[in-house]
Amino acid sequence: MPSDIIRKQLMAMYHALFSTYGPQRWWPGESPFEMMVGAVLTQNTAWGNVEKAIANLKREGPLTVARLRRLAPRKLASLIRPSGYYNVKAKRLVHLTDFLAARYGGSPARMLHEHPAKLRKGLLSVNGIGPETADAIMLYAAGHPVFVVDAYTSRIFGRHGLLTGEEGYHDIQRMFLENLPGDSRLFNEYHALIVRLAKEQCRKSLPRCSGCPLEPFPHDAREKTPAKIKTLKRPTGSHKG
Repeated sequence: MPSDIIRKQLMAMYHALFSTYGPQRWWPGESPFEMMVGAVLTQNTAWGNVEKAIANLKREGPLTVARLRRLAPRKLASLIRPSGYYNVKAKRLVHLTDFLAARYGGSPARMLHEHPAKLRKGLLSVNGIGPETADAIMLYAAGHPVFVVDAYTSRIFGRHGLLTGEEGYHDIQRMFLENLPGDSRLFNEYHALIVRLAKEQCRKSLPRCSGCPLEPFPHDAREKTPAKIKTLKRPTGSHKG
């Protein structure tokens, strides 16, 4: 498909979603570090469980790199238990805080001033952080114009003919980066709208095509595009703020 057509369709689909759902106001968090913690904890769980885990952490004191590093691994795992896979996620948080301490002196603020390419490479070097989690941190915590891709993205845009279902993470990401303005606010809003549409209309099984904001666009409701990108189950946009 010619790039000018892809560009027009991506923007038209964005405007259709935004006019239906309005601003989603992502990502909840009182600080960049809290958003980073949330990006790790939200792997393979619902956002409500992440909120419970973060509330537990905050009851122990301010949510900072230094305080998390002082927690014993068993205690940390216990506090984040509501998020599921708590032993695994506790190790990932330890790896993340060690990375922040070693590279940025434990200061998320210093991390935010890192060159985006160098920061992403560094995040991907952290044990347990893959492309989606790294990009969520890049976009939501650091404010860099990086498009976050997940299974919802593959599903929706495959059903509307922009993807075949065979693309990898970076192939899908490239489609958005090359055909949309490099605006972090746009990427933030677009991805939030994709997640909302996937949960309310474009479900994996039995999609609700009638009344869908994207119903006017070319689609095949029978198509079940393989979702090769694991989904981070982030908030729905109904959080405070």
